[in-house]
Amino acid sequence: MIQLTDSAAKRITAQLAKRGKGVGLRVGVKKSGCSGWAYVLDYADEVAADDAVYEAGSAKVVVKLEHLDKLDGLTLDFQREGLNEAFKFINPNVKAQCGCGESFAV
Repeated sequence: MIQLTDSAAKRITAQLAKRGKGVGLRVGVKKSGCSGWAYVLDYADEVAADDAVYEAGSAKVVVKLEHLDKLDGLTLDFQREGLNEAFKFINPNVKAQCGCGESFAV
C-alpha cells in the first residue's frame, strides 16, 4: 500500500489541473546511484493492467506491480522548506541511503 499525505495529494491534484490531463502521478524506481535504486516520478496518463492505483481524495498514485516490492508501505509527502519544495519519500523498505540522498538500498 502507498499512502499520500494531504500535502502530497493537493500537489498532485494541482499539477494535473495545471497540465490539463492525466490520471495521477506515476511513482517507480530505477537502478541508479551508489546505493542501487532511485525514485522516478512521472505523470500517469493511463492505468495499465500491470499497475496498482492508490488514492487519497481526488489524487491518485500509479505504480507498476514490479516496483511494489521496493515501494510497499511508502508514504509520499510534499514539503516546502524556504524556497525549496519537493516530494519526500518515507519508505520503510530502505536499509541504506547514499550520502547525497539520491539513491537507496532495500
